[in-house]
Amino acid sequence: MKTLLLAATAAAAFAFPDASFAQHSDHSQPAAARAAPPAPPQTPAPAADPHADHMGNDGRDPQDPGPPAVRVRPPRAPAAADPHAGHGGGEDPEVHPRLPPLRGALGWHPMQREASGTSWQPDASPHGGIHVFAGNWSLMGHALLTGVYDWQQGPRGDEMGFLSGMAMLSARRGVGSDGTLQLRAMLSPDPIMGARGYPLHLAAGETADGEHVLVDRQHPHDFFVELSASFSVRLGGRASVFLYGGLPGAPAFGPPAFMHRISAMDSPEAPISHHWLDSTHVSFGVVTGGLVIGDLMLEASRFNGREPDEDRWDIETGPLDSTAARISFNPSRNLSLQGSWANLVEPELLEPGENETRWSASAIYTRRLGERGWWSTTLAWGRRSGEDDDLDAFTLESAVGLGSWTLFGRAERIETNELLSDGHGHHGPVFDVSKVSAGLIRDVRVRENVRIGVGGLYAWNFVPAALEASYGGDPGGAMLFLRLRVD
Repeated sequence: MKTLLLAATAAAAFAFPDASFAQHSDHSQPAAARAAPPAPPQTPAPAADPHADHMGNDGRDPQDPGPPAVRVRPPRAPAAADPHAGHGGGEDPEVHPRLPPLRGALGWHPMQREASGTSWQPDASPHGGIHVFAGNWSLMGHALLTGVYDWQQGPRGDEMGFLSGMAMLSARRGVGSDGTLQLRAMLSPDPIMGARGYPLHLAAGETADGEHVLVDRQHPHDFFVELSASFSVRLGGRASVFLYGGLPGAPAFGPPAFMHRISAMDSPEAPISHHWLDSTHVSFGVVTGGLVIGDLMLEASRFNGREPDEDRWDIETGPLDSTAARISFNPSRNLSLQGSWANLVEPELLEPGENETRWSASAIYTRRLGERGWWSTTLAWGRRSGEDDDLDAFTLESAVGLGSWTLFGRAERIETNELLSDGHGHHGPVFDVSKVSAGLIRDVRVRENVRIGVGGLYAWNFVPAALEASYGGDPGGAMLFLRLRVD
């Protein structure tokens, strides 16, 4: 109960931020959609600044024009000076001069480029969040809380209601003239749903009791999804180096985690390709070093490659004995590419002594549609190579935001050996299975930073003839959900 009260307090803080700080809630909003500030009085030009090309101590770029205005509330006048004090009136917030946009914490690029861990997405990605500046610190927070009713058809199906989501808070400041420090925390209410997670046909992986593999269910994520710190140093021009560490954190592998991908984050169901592409995003022990040169990033990690155990509320520890490397490239503001490799030492709790090699490649394309719309698509491939099998997965997912409506869909094909395993970690035969899902959500803004959405999805699952008796043919699945979004 104490944990729930703390989570509720954090969500309330996001929804009703202190107006005494400079604040803006959406970097992606077009300039035409915001009111321009009044022209400031003419003042003599300042003397040339020899450090004009350096990032300010609050992480802002002094040379970029930035958003047209940032609103802050001025200090209140003394009560005696206000003849209408206590009558319910108040001063309108003043519009302060332009504040430049934030740069990334890891390099000299737009903040929108940075996604989960150290991964990249297109610069054109919509960026929500409540941002405040407190002295030399730049703070950002946002939260999602989704209540879901889940129904999976057939003899291997089930139904249940569950709660999922996340809350994230980051703090960043400059260090000297060329350094940037960032602290980030991400929490999830997933453990509330129970150790067995929620029903999801064709999903498999991790354990609920330390003895049996979860099959046709999606495991819950840990309460602590990320507790990380990063420090970057600009080398000159658009080059920088960085060091990232997390307990937990995300190593340099795969595309952004599915709950952070613009093309996937509105869907309440996890991809069945999760354990091929991005399941390492909650690794209890990560150290990553990277080099950013303009639109190219090279990075490598040492991390604890073991999947989290069935206790979803604790912080685990383990040796940093697994390795990952990734190359990312953003050739344009609309496109982000990555290729990565990882060697995981004993990743499965129920398979001691078995190591795994993983590969992934992905392309994310995102563009704006008019003033308020956007469209994002991800194409990804992953491979898991163990002692006996090379298992591939392919994912194509897309989402389009049209004002208050968002439509999303996903098509996946995986090769899996866990659907007819003995349940104790010993793998069974390999099957090719597929899944297609589509859904939509309608959001209604109830406050400046708060939206409530209602949505649903339907999924079609396709299994080979050898599994039809077990699944009762090609079963369907559906979800209805209510979402609170604070950003």
